Amino acid sequence: MSEKKSKKSDKVNKRSSKNSGAKHKKNSKLNNSDDLLIEEKEKYLRLFAEFENYKRRTNRERIELFSTASKDLVQSLLPVLDDFDRAITEISKEGESEVLNGIKLIISKFQSILEQKGLSVIDVKIGDNFNADNHEAITQVPAPKEELKGKIIDIIEKGYKLSEKVIRFPKVVIGQ
Repeated sequence: MSEKKSKKSDKVNKRSSKNSGAKHKKNSKLNNSDDLLIEEKEKYLRLFAEFENYKRRTNRERIELFSTASKDLVQSLLPVLDDFDRAITEISKEGESEVLNGIKLIISKFQSILEQKGLSVIDVKIGDNFNADNHEAITQVPAPKEELKGKIIDIIEKGYKLSEKVIRFPKVVIGQ
């Protein structure tokens, strides 16, 4: 009788080992598919993040291109602005108010058009401290007063920014 029991138990063990082997295979396949799914999700998220970064970068570059696209044109018009400033100075010395008013109207219209395109004047005053990062020193002259040493004595040309980017530094004379 014990032989019969042992044969039955062997058959049951074989069946259960076959079932457990099959279950183990199914579990390992499920684990592999779960791992593959997680891996694919991570790849998708990385790809999506890279694409979002690409979109942001190209949008930023496009905006920068549009804001500075007119840089060459504006830079070529800056000498005309300087000539207008010199003309106003000379005409105001002569006292011709009608011509002066006409020139001032033309200049204000011209400046407003350039301001719409993003041009702004860099604010520099006589007596400000000289900073090599913000000003271009043309020459140094002896300071007329002790307190003007190392400071701006005269402004030769105005400086300009185009959309927060300096396109011409102010040219100044500093005291020595």
